[in-house]
Amino acid sequence: MSNTIREVLIKDEKNIKIHGRTVENRDPVTLVWTGSCIEMNVKCSELSILLAGPYENYENWIAIEINGAVLARHMIKKKKTWVKVFRGLNPAVVTNVKIIKEVQAMHEDVEHCLKAYAVKLDGEILPVEERPYKLEFIGDSITSGEGAFGAKQEEEWISMFFGHVHSYPYMVSKELNADYRVFSKSGWGIYCSWDNQPRLNIPSQYENICSATFSEKLAKKGFCEKNDFASWQPDAILVNLGTNDDGAFHNPAFTDENGVTHKMRMKGDKYLKKDGDKVKNAAVEFLKILRRNNENARIFWCYGMLGDGMKEILLAAIKEYKEETKDKKVAFLELPNTTEETVGSRMHPGKASHEKAAKVIVKKLKSVL
Repeated sequence: MSNTIREVLIKDEKNIKIHGRTVENRDPVTLVWTGSCIEMNVKCSELSILLAGPYENYENWIAIEINGAVLARHMIKKKKTWVKVFRGLNPAVVTNVKIIKEVQAMHEDVEHCLKAYAVKLDGEILPVEERPYKLEFIGDSITSGEGAFGAKQEEEWISMFFGHVHSYPYMVSKELNADYRVFSKSGWGIYCSWDNQPRLNIPSQYENICSATFSEKLAKKGFCEKNDFASWQPDAILVNLGTNDDGAFHNPAFTDENGVTHKMRMKGDKYLKKDGDKVKNAAVEFLKILRRNNENARIFWCYGMLGDGMKEILLAAIKEYKEETKDKKVAFLELPNTTEETVGSRMHPGKASHEKAAKVIVKKLKSVL
């Protein structure tokens, strides 16, 4: 084994595996979604990676996983910087390495993305095997791991408190030895956002690679193009949406740039039926979108980690969809509510809450996959 440190461009090294929705151009690899990852098997004693994390307001954080164990988290600088991954490991054995994006895609920051250019190592890069399952997780701040890091009293909406490696998508995928992708945005819903913005809904963005960032720079790189679903078909899709739609009924109206006011309304202590039906109908249509693009996947609509106000509407949507389409591979999966003992920062589920949710999901998936 040579002791010479060599630099390898990621765009030229096909043994480096990229996880998460992104464009084909690997010059550089550009990651936007939470949980997106650069994975490699290496035989070397030291390894570094050249990263840049451009942003205006919300910086990038990464987690470094070595042989299945998370050993570090780093805030990434805006400009290209070499990040040391490890040093002193046995170069005669294979080491699995993952560089994981901890922070979600940000429409609030059009500069935000993580770029990976090259690695330096004193050894070789080996192929990464395909795992037995593929999973897709779709959701909002809960799925993005918002609040999964940080003390309970923390309330600032900043990147530091996003923690993918403490979230249920990461935990479920690790337990099942699955490759996975995450498509999630804090505050977004099935029909509208927590503050009644109808533009901020997941279904309208799902079929594109990552148009949800609203970034012209990323659009020019191809992120607003249609996603190639045929190239990556999940065995199961876990949807966790509805929390923000519920919030819209309890929050002030939103007035858009045209002066039009949007508000999901209550009638007494219940949803106004006309507005509740907007959410139900949007959920039915989203299930159709999911099935159209993922022909054989089992679909579970997961819900309940921050209350269950939307439960009956979601159950009605699933029932209506199944009656219309005769699709037997769609089901509702209730998740444990977050408690005072399991809450994290920003009044969101903490690691303990995600662990409880992951157990429920793993049990269900093991019974059907």
